[in-house]
Amino acid sequence: MTISKFLPTAAIIFSLTILGAEAKPPAGSDASNHVNKGVELAQQHKYDEAIKEFTAAIEANPKSAKAYLNRGTAYRALQKYDEAMADFAKAIEIAPKDEMGYIERGQAFVMQKQNSEALADLSKAAELKPENTMAIRLRGFAEIGLGDWDKAAADFTAVLQKDPTDAQAYERRGFVFRSQKKYNEAIADYDKSLEIKPDPDVYAKRGYTYVTYLQNYEKGIADYQQTLRINPNDYDTQQRLQYAQSALAAKNAPPPAPTPAPTPQPGLFTPLNIGIGL
Repeated sequence: MTISKFLPTAAIIFSLTILGAEAKPPAGSDASNHVNKGVELAQQHKYDEAIKEFTAAIEANPKSAKAYLNRGTAYRALQKYDEAMADFAKAIEIAPKDEMGYIERGQAFVMQKQNSEALADLSKAAELKPENTMAIRLRGFAEIGLGDWDKAAADFTAVLQKDPTDAQAYERRGFVFRSQKKYNEAIADYDKSLEIKPDPDVYAKRGYTYVTYLQNYEKGIADYQQTLRINPNDYDTQQRLQYAQSALAAKNAPPPAPTPAPTPQPGLFTPLNIGIGL
């Protein structure tokens, strides 16, 4: 499941992680049964019903960190952030050495643009389990929000070292490079992202980079047109395409013909106008 959130500077895509069902719950384990049912409902986007199941699991086993995490994730999907944060805090209290509580709360902080708080949680998660790329990825989002470009680039690079097929990590690092005025590096990352997964938003970002920063109107126009083939109702891209086409037409327009110099007219002191004084 995926939550997509568009911000003015970036498209941030969050994976909604409903923690897996309890493996082989013991007979009569009401908490595990409720968790399993809640996970199934959450996977169907039936979050209100899932919350009821996770609540029943918590009532059956108040020490179930997984039930709190899952309920918090469902609350977050409904943008009920106060309830989500309370559940994530409880999960961390029960299992302070489990990185998932910090990851889930960190993600909720990022979604609310509380990037400093997110950075603390996600750094803690990465410390507890360095191989968890979700913590590193989300920390990169927080660092983008804080304008810490070098650290964000380093985190997305670390994600790509572990998974070179991560299209979103290339796109996010491309955005970071563009923000650092490293336009060629940004284009290279957008290229790689699109090679892995064609996406209209990434075509639009690459087109914007070509037009706005490199004045390569031909390539920018091609990207905007590809965006509109996939999403013809993208009004912003329609406007940007018109601008790029106008800029290209102005660039290619022939220079104006020179204005001929006017024919001199006799002045007051030319020989024709000078009389002989008597």
